[in-house]
Amino acid sequence: MNRIRQIIETKGKDILNVYFTAGYPTLESIVPIIKSLEESGADIIELGMPYSDPLADGVTIQQSSEQALANGLNLKNLFDSIAEARKTCTIPIIMMGYFNQLLQYGVEDFLQLAQTNGVDGMIIPDLPMEIYKRDYQALFAKYNMGMSFLITPMTSDDRIKLADELSDAFVYMVSQSSITGKKGDISDQQKEYFERINNMNLKSPRLIGFGIHDNETYRTACTYSHGAIIGSAYIRALKDCENVDTVTKQFISAIRGI
Repeated sequence: MNRIRQIIETKGKDILNVYFTAGYPTLESIVPIIKSLEESGADIIELGMPYSDPLADGVTIQQSSEQALANGLNLKNLFDSIAEARKTCTIPIIMMGYFNQLLQYGVEDFLQLAQTNGVDGMIIPDLPMEIYKRDYQALFAKYNMGMSFLITPMTSDDRIKLADELSDAFVYMVSQSSITGKKGDISDQQKEYFERINNMNLKSPRLIGFGIHDNETYRTACTYSHGAIIGSAYIRALKDCENVDTVTKQFISAIRGI
């Protein structure tokens, strides 16, 4: 079983998936951040591959991506960093990026390299599900690479069912029809959307992301799903930090409310 699905099914609830942009705040911080997140109690790490033309990223992640690229982040040093972290870390690692990054490298070569260096799954928001199913699903299975597709409050029931069918890591429930980084409470309208998905009895685990930024929004997301994905709030915490370990431990403790 893929490591991502294994941790979700073993723990069952309150899964905490933390996103950070690879190469931010510094090129050298990738390995320390991975280690700190595992030691601090994160369940899954979502590692953002910086891209010049993001699809749904808000200002915080956009700026972190620009800084990472300016720092010299590329796929070679990213994979080297993951391999280094894998010498001591067993936490599931997902790479989140855009399909052009895989196409430019060569999809099978990319997946093979990802598997070799210890990556467990992918999130590729701009890869259409029908294209994935037709052309790439078998390749992902060959390299035991979990895949997660996104659904939103605007996604039709038919496409939600397709995302459920194709997501062998988890279904990524986007909490709102907007970009990442939104602050504020989870609205009643969002809760109605979460309830609608729950009532569909999907077979795949579900994690809620976008706008999850503190203990209250994390707890609410966990009430309606298997867990939550947090990104922008963690990246804001990393900005200008002097000690990754200290910041990460404080951040995870605050999110979990311990």
